[in-house]
Amino acid sequence: MLKRYCSEVYKAFSENKLSIYISIAILLISLLLGYFLEDYLYSYFNPVVNNLNHKVSSGVIKLTYMTIFTNNMRIIIQMFIYGIFFCLSAFILAFNGFFIGYYVALQNNFFKTAILMIPHGIFELPSSILACASGLILFNFIFRIFKSFWNDNSFKNSVLSNLDKLKQSLIIFSVSVILMIIACFVEVYLTVPIAKFILG
Repeated sequence: MLKRYCSEVYKAFSENKLSIYISIAILLISLLLGYFLEDYLYSYFNPVVNNLNHKVSSGVIKLTYMTIFTNNMRIIIQMFIYGIFFCLSAFILAFNGFFIGYYVALQNNFFKTAILMIPHGIFELPSSILACASGLILFNFIFRIFKSFWNDNSFKNSVLSNLDKLKQSLIIFSVSVILMIIACFVEVYLTVPIAKFILG
């Protein structure tokens, strides 16, 4: 069963490279823009950062595995489901990229910030990329249905002939979920110990 799943994952990735590359480009560009446009984004993101810091320090938000996992899962689920509306998946990914880039630029110690973000980031960022890609593939599935239906096929046949795209979107999203589960575990239980070990 695992072998079959891995085979399906390979096929899904191979046949949807464009969606994945687009998602990678969106994240990288938004990260860089968020970092280098810190001064311009200050009025938009600083209230968000201050509000988040206040809620954490006051105990309103507790940084437990479940709270972090729930929040991150909500984001990637939105990226997947909002793929129905095409650009919304990309918008959510870009917003998160802008915010992360801005947050990193805001810190005084880049090296320390990087150490605190990389351990879980190597799982979380690919998870976000794949969630966005799965949303774009979902849109492709819907687009193909209407295109086929427009060409005088029955709606049922249009759906059945394009089910492979829906299946692939779900497979890629499942990989995104697995990576996010790992990312949340690393963030809660390993990131700080790793940072303390490296920083002394």
